[in-house]
Amino acid sequence: MDKLTHYPQVIKSILNEYIELCNRRSDRDIETFLIVDEPNGHYIWINLGWQNGKRITGMTVYVRLRNGKFWIEEDWTEEGIANELVRVGVPKEDIVLAFHEPKMRQYTEFAVA
Repeated sequence: MDKLTHYPQVIKSILNEYIELCNRRSDRDIETFLIVDEPNGHYIWINLGWQNGKRITGMTVYVRLRNGKFWIEEDWTEEGIANELVRVGVPKEDIVLAFHEPKMRQYTEFAVA
């Protein structure tokens, strides 16, 4: 299947599963949602709201599709979005852990760029 059509569906599916789980929690003062800029390949999972009188704003995951690869810019999940991508059949050479400094990426099992 063509990466240009398949990869956007893959990341949206994975992130939507996480977001559905988050939205099942009892704390309804915090919204969790996915922001998608599909023409430019940006996928952001964000949390907004209030907790104990404090403003909550946070990006949990930010993934870009760039040059046919997943560039994981931010990932605060326990399992790791890269592992989720591998689990659904994405080759490791199509995943860049962009939150690591470029010279350190060679020590991961994923693509360096």
